Amino acid sequence: MKCALIGLGMVSQTYGDAIAKCETVDLSLVYARSPDAREAFLSDWPQLNARAASNVDEIAASDVDFVILTTPPNARSEIVETLAAAGKPILMEKPVERTLEAATALVERCEAAGVPLGIMLQHRARPVVADLRAVIGDLGPLRMAEVNVPWWRPQAYYDEPGRGTYARDGGGVMISQAIHTMDLMLSLTGPVTEVSAMSATTGFHDMESEDFVCAGLRFANCAVGQLFATTASFPGRGETVTLHFAEGSAHLEAGQLKIDRRDGTSEVLGQAATSGAGADPMAFTSDWHRFVIEDFAQSLTDKRAPLVPGRDALEVHRLIAALEKAGRTGTTVSLKDI
Repeated sequence: MKCALIGLGMVSQTYGDAIAKCETVDLSLVYARSPDAREAFLSDWPQLNARAASNVDEIAASDVDFVILTTPPNARSEIVETLAAAGKPILMEKPVERTLEAATALVERCEAAGVPLGIMLQHRARPVVADLRAVIGDLGPLRMAEVNVPWWRPQAYYDEPGRGTYARDGGGVMISQAIHTMDLMLSLTGPVTEVSAMSATTGFHDMESEDFVCAGLRFANCAVGQLFATTASFPGRGETVTLHFAEGSAHLEAGQLKIDRRDGTSEVLGQAATSGAGADPMAFTSDWHRFVIEDFAQSLTDKRAPLVPGRDALEVHRLIAALEKAGRTGTTVSLKDI
């Protein structure tokens, strides 16, 4: 299949590497508002044999099979409307939008047009996640969940205009970094019903939104949990998801999974991997992106939902909105009220 790439910022290098490794997808067109950005990307990735488009309308009118959209969330609405009107399927970088309301409207716009929408929440594509899903049923009911995202970003990261603001990004550590781990958690645990939280901007960063959140979670299956997420934990460590079941515990850390059963047996699956936890936000493999891109292409052929449909991604947005409200008000927030 042929795809186009709109948005050539920092993450575009990961997409370039991922597409270069794809066996079923070729890059045909690229577009960014800056001509210099277009030329720089094409110069970096000559092996992709892509060319620059002059505007979004050119991509909408082209013969590409789908479009990968990686612009900041505040720059997506009109682009999505143009692509949806042209019937172009869209695979979009997280988050869907800056707020739950805006994200819902974007998803509904694609649904109304009958256009497939997938979201790049690539942590679900880790090989060991499939291993974890395969054994969850053997471990009994979920009792407790621990989620930790102890990341680090220097102040220079937030000095980029708009980064960490509500106007461009929609928030801070939750919507820009921890969203990956939170989405993965929800895909394993099922929905959260209520939350309490404390959020703050630490003295490590001069920014508008939060770089720290600590929260309590209650799940629909009666399990409880805790979430800790920050970009103020120098030098940054890999995120973890630990799930405690009646018959054992599963600890997922980057690319590695450890399962400890109550009968005394244990096993370790996968290999350690980096995920951009430290000062270099791009220090992670493109393999998970490649998997999601190829899955999206195959989903179009199979006429099935992609790995993370737009509608499914709204659940992590709802959780983030609830945590923001809980942190702001100091109250316990029910997700049914969000």
